[in-house]
Amino acid sequence: MKDLPADQRPREKLLARGATALADAELLALLLRTGYQGHGVLALAQDVLDRVGGFAGLLNTDADTLKAIKGLGGTAKRAELLALMEMARRALAQQMAAAPVFDSPGSVKDYLGLQLGGRQQEVFAVLFLDGQHRLLRLEEMFHGTLTQTSVYPREVVKRALQLNAGAVVLAHNHPSGLAEPSRADEYLTQTLKTALQLVDVRVLDHIVVGHGQVVSMAERGLM
Repeated sequence: MKDLPADQRPREKLLARGATALADAELLALLLRTGYQGHGVLALAQDVLDRVGGFAGLLNTDADTLKAIKGLGGTAKRAELLALMEMARRALAQQMAAAPVFDSPGSVKDYLGLQLGGRQQEVFAVLFLDGQHRLLRLEEMFHGTLTQTSVYPREVVKRALQLNAGAVVLAHNHPSGLAEPSRADEYLTQTLKTALQLVDVRVLDHIVVGHGQVVSMAERGLM
């Protein structure tokens, strides 16, 4: 980047014109700082974004995927990127703990997309909420294979009682990449709704996470 005019270097451009003036690769280049021999940091940043599918993909990427990208073999850069992803997750969690989750439904999708997107194994998670629908805790309760997972309603009910939850948002990922809810998803949702109603806990939504797509079953009228 030293070959660029001073006003075109990402750091100087950000300070002079604000972060929105930077292209995606320029923003990432600020974090990566250096490329490798014969491949500058801007080119490396673009390689990373192309490989993982932009920033949305980067936020759902795991350590092994990053390690496979030439130029990210060292631990420092990967650790910094993974730390940034975790900060984004915690920022969203903090937001949802401070106010009812459906004051900003987009943040619920963003948070679950960060938590579950890009997983190679199917994960069933539950957002446990208090009586004012603020986040108490996100728990990954069941893990399955690429095609199915076993979910036990009694375990969800038991945990809701332990946390004194007033409501829940269910969530799971589709490792195949498609976020479209299946008939099995609809059946599971109704089963859990029935079980949780017995202890006065409402099921507010069931979120399905794919690759770069997050679908709310409540918004689809499938609840």
